[in-house]
Parts: sequence; C-alpha cells; structure tokens
Amino acid sequence: MDPLMNSSKIAKSGLKVQSQRLRVISENLANADSLAQTPEGLPYQRKTVTFKNELDREMGTKLVKVDKVRPDNAEFQRRYDPKHPAADRDGYVLAPNVNPLIEMMDMREAQRSYEANLQVIQTSRTMMDRTMDLLK
Repeated sequence: MDPLMNSSKIAKSGLKVQSQRLRVISENLANADSLAQTPEGLPYQRKTVTFKNELDREMGTKLVKVDKVRPDNAEFQRRYDPKHPAADRDGYVLAPNVNPLIEMMDMREAQRSYEANLQVIQTSRTMMDRTMDLLK
C-alpha cells in the first residue's frame, strides 16, 4: 500500500478515537451536576477513555483504537445541602467526581489531537495531488 495512503489511514484512526473521547468528555460535563436521588443512591460517575494499538495486517502498521470506556474510581464529592432528598443524616449529598476544569483541559487536548490528525490527512492528500500532477 502507498505510504501516503497509510499515513491517511493512521490519521483517520486517530480522528475516530479523539471523536469518541470528545463524546465521553461531553457526557461528563453534561452530568457534572447530576446528584443522587436518594441517600443510598450514587451520583453520575465520571468516565475515562483508554486507547490501545491494534495491528493492521494489510498495512503492516499499528492503528490506535479505543480500548475501553471505564468509570473513574475517584471518590465522589460531598456537598452540604441538608434540604436535598439524597442528603445523609449529616446533611451531605454525594456529587459526581467530575471536575469541569479537568474536563475542559482534556477537551482541549482531544481537540488539538483531532486537528493534528486532520492536518496529516490534508497534507497527505495535497502530496498525492502534487505527485499526480508531476506524473502527467
């Protein structure tokens, strides 16, 4: 397979995983204030994405894939709100283990990675077009 086509396929796999990562980050941010409904209940639990390399035998190279979307086992936050229906006997409610600042930093990192992979695809296409022009 052509090396320029290979680079585009590798970058395409990067686009896919970063897009899924952005989806998970968006879900975390959307649920950052989702509290439990009962004192025994649990609030939303932050999710994280892990990646793995997977061999593409046709290309003879490794592509990045999403390994798993896992719950973050960090402790839940506690907020003092004695009037909330999920408050314990001391007046505390369990809140999600989502830190919006961390999610925004992760989102920016995923966005930059996505843009870098997109730039690789655009550059590969430009190089292929120029090569074809030279061969005419």
